[in-house]
Amino acid sequence: MDGCLIEVTDLKEAVRMAKRYAGYRHGETVFSDLDKRLAAYWTDMHEKLRAIAND
Repeated sequence: MDGCLIEVTDLKEAVRMAKRYAGYRHGETVFSDLDKRLAAYWTDMHEKLRAIAND
């Protein structure tokens, strides 16, 4: 995140985790902007991990 390198040791689990995290939302609307940014990040991460897994 934010340009940091991420080491994945279990690709299948990483795909599952990214999919799960993309759906997380706070209950309070005050976090809606943060939730949108995080959802976009985790959705992008999920797509990239799936692409790697399908190679």
